[in-house]
Amino acid sequence: MTQIVAADIGGTNARFALATLDAAGVPTLGTVRKYKVADHASLQSCWAAFLADEGGALPTAASIAFATAIGRDVIKLTNSNWVIRPETLASDLGVHHLRLVNDFEAVAHAVKRLPADNLPLLFGQDRPFPTDGGVTILGPGTGLGVAMIAYDDGMPHVIATEGGHLDFAPLDAIEGRILDYLRGKFLRVSTERIVSGPGLNNIYKALATIGHDRVMLMEDAELWQAALDGSDGFARAALERFCLCYGAVAGDLALAQGPHAVVLAGGLTQRMLDFLPASGFHARFKAKGRFESLMASVPIRCAIHDEIGLFGAAAAYREKTA
Repeated sequence: MTQIVAADIGGTNARFALATLDAAGVPTLGTVRKYKVADHASLQSCWAAFLADEGGALPTAASIAFATAIGRDVIKLTNSNWVIRPETLASDLGVHHLRLVNDFEAVAHAVKRLPADNLPLLFGQDRPFPTDGGVTILGPGTGLGVAMIAYDDGMPHVIATEGGHLDFAPLDAIEGRILDYLRGKFLRVSTERIVSGPGLNNIYKALATIGHDRVMLMEDAELWQAALDGSDGFARAALERFCLCYGAVAGDLALAQGPHAVVLAGGLTQRMLDFLPASGFHARFKAKGRFESLMASVPIRCAIHDEIGLFGAAAAYREKTA
């Protein structure tokens, strides 16, 4: 058994937990502690708060997931002033072994380790992951996270991607007008300007502008709640459009990475579970011309875990440490 510190660092919240890895590398998480990034000047400061809350010495090994690309000299988080320097981070935190991963790379590592009960089928044929081929992992959050598990003779290899930054491709006249609206606000309209937590608000405002409708402006969290509970009809219409775009993007990514299996992940997807089956998600996922029958068969699952980022960060630890 190996004990490490697992952390999942986003632009708004930082989550920490002690994690114990069994012989197969499957993590068990201890008490999850959540901190507001804005309340701390640096990752080191937040780490010190976790140490104080744990009330004792921490393990000298850690695995940390960041909601941004990894591999650059400096890691800068969206919506945060934290600056992380990978080369010195281990010594800054006082650990001997450190693994850094992208947040959806961590989610893909979690999917590798989750039992079947945590991966219920939403659409397509109920078949296992391929022995050879790609499994696409995606989900909306602050942005659109995308990763891949490439199976080679039964061996899974996790690959981090930045697929959420592909160009958004409208598929009907309404989406063309949404794109035109967003081009007035952004230099470039990537997929995650539409399929993400803030993307719902972009769609909501675009539809209101297109139709010259008067709507109540809401913060993202409030808008999502109104859309999901149906208390605001216009928010609900924006969610319907969101699901169409989500399905189209998921299908495009599956084609690009190999249409063998897709796993939808993240807190927003879990909140949408009752809504997705009756939405236009699957119709758009399948609508790939000559590949429609193939796409209809692709199993689409949902990854269910309350702390999938932390679980995945811990699961990634044994893959590579530095």
